[in-house]
Amino acid sequence: MVPSSGRTLASSITATLRSHGHKAWLVGGCVRDELLGLKPKDYDVATSASPQQILDYYPKAELIGAHFGVVLIRESGSQVEVATFRSEHGYRDGRHPDHVRFETDPRQDALRRDFTINALYRDPFTGEVLDFAGGQDDLKAGIIRAIGNPAARFEEDHLRLIRAIRFAARFDYTIEPATFTAIQTCAHNITAVSMERVRDELLRILTEGHARRGFELLDTSGLLVNLLPEIKAFQGVQQPPQFHPEGDVWTHVLLMLEQLGPATPTLALGVLLHDVGKPRTFRIAERIRFDGHAEVGERMTKGILHRLRCSSEHIERAASLVANHMRFKDAQRMKQSTLKRFLRTPHFEEHLELHRLDCMSSNRNLENYEFVRQVLAQTPPEELKPARLITGDDLIALGLNPGPEFSRILTAVEDAQLEGSIGTREEALALARSLEVLSGRTLLPPRDRN
Repeated sequence: MVPSSGRTLASSITATLRSHGHKAWLVGGCVRDELLGLKPKDYDVATSASPQQILDYYPKAELIGAHFGVVLIRESGSQVEVATFRSEHGYRDGRHPDHVRFETDPRQDALRRDFTINALYRDPFTGEVLDFAGGQDDLKAGIIRAIGNPAARFEEDHLRLIRAIRFAARFDYTIEPATFTAIQTCAHNITAVSMERVRDELLRILTEGHARRGFELLDTSGLLVNLLPEIKAFQGVQQPPQFHPEGDVWTHVLLMLEQLGPATPTLALGVLLHDVGKPRTFRIAERIRFDGHAEVGERMTKGILHRLRCSSEHIERAASLVANHMRFKDAQRMKQSTLKRFLRTPHFEEHLELHRLDCMSSNRNLENYEFVRQVLAQTPPEELKPARLITGDDLIALGLNPGPEFSRILTAVEDAQLEGSIGTREEALALARSLEVLSGRTLLPPRDRN
């Protein structure tokens, strides 16, 4: 494996700390990922040096967790968190320890961590691994196992409940039975965790790979009903078999998650939530129907993502995916102007991929998908959104005051332009005059506009 700049900095820090007589090792996720042959996203160092000693050696470093002894060191575009060995005691709020004691023994530091595969220490130079909890064996066996008493670990930090699911999904590992039982027992505690932290873990489950398995585990563990009851409600909601031979809404969404490859957070959220309105709109009238489920789903999506403290951008993009996912069925019947407006929807590539996944997880009919792809390939961007032939200033010059008619005329002129029935400024002005005459208004003739 080619060393990353982060690893280079972490190795340098380890060497510096050791040169001053301290113990220092790479620790946690970076060790786990290296042992799995993966490229770590970031590097952490654990040491017997105190926070003040670390700051003495790195005066430009930043103390980001004084209570926990964590120092952030930045150099040459890389950053590494360096933490003093510690033990933790008492967790009355289910998140933060009541008391932290700095330690000099890495064993004490290891035993306060969450899972065995995250409690590994590695010498960056020799590759030697310190393993106090059996993490290497669990890596080889593909097991997520809490360190020590699982229930105690989850009571200490409730976020560990969903982190266990994320690691099991990401690596396609099995959760050790006692650990899984403890998750089920403690699942109700997940609601005490801040929504921002829950959101981050859910997005990772959706985008790191094996999203279907992640949501199946969320369900069987009892976390899903506590976090996303709107998704739990998919189960048992039957769909018309002629369109959805795969079964109920839950099965449909799981199939989509199974096929979801590397995805933006917004596409992943769109896949998860695109049919969220179906349980509320289910009815039987000659067949199963979900009238208006896209509109209902759009409102529900905004509510769910607000609850999860998602950014405004993510909320709007995901809600747009939900609101528009049914429009593809009409694509081949749309007027040119309507189709072009649809195709220039922001981030349309996400809409198209959502539609493909939707089709492949139901009737597998890709006719509309291929039609839209062909139109996109054959239509230059300047034809999807051409420069306006006239503007509001032109309408004002014709004697029209801004208002509902103002907007209606501009839209009608652009529609005609997109349809190809007009192509010049003069034709656009003539159309605007004719539209206003039809509405019963009298416009100034061109020569009298001043």
